Amino acid sequence: MRSNKEIALDAIDLVTPAILKLFERTNRKELHIVIMDPSLKPWESDFDNAILVEKSLGNPKEWTIQFDNLARKKAHQAWRNGCANLDIQSKHPSSLQDGDILFYGSFVYGNIVVACSGVEQHYDMLMSSWIALAFEQLTVAEYTKSKTDTPTKAFR
Repeated sequence: MRSNKEIALDAIDLVTPAILKLFERTNRKELHIVIMDPSLKPWESDFDNAILVEKSLGNPKEWTIQFDNLARKKAHQAWRNGCANLDIQSKHPSSLQDGDILFYGSFVYGNIVVACSGVEQHYDMLMSSWIALAFEQLTVAEYTKSKTDTPTKAFR
């Protein structure tokens, strides 16, 4: 079975054509993506070590805003709380901590946390959801194939 990192990168590659199509509607054509390691919880690792994958679309050297920093802050907020940062900001703002970002753009699917920054926050969240769902379903496909190919294998 491929590693989570390999599958996460595959998920980004799989949805990139849709992201590029969406860029026809957005205010910019740049994006930073952060995917957290779904096998690590906040009480098991610090945030930086729990980042599984980061990838930028566009040219970060030309960015006028640090989208990588914003995406990491969105990911951290979602990872810490176990839900999209929109949920905390709109329903439970008492959970916000000093330094928390006030833009949303993350998505949580099971234990998968993805955050994007670079365009309008609703589109950041949409792209985060695409990547999270692709990551999980590609993992399901890998897991199913592994179980079929080695039905007596007891451990990952």
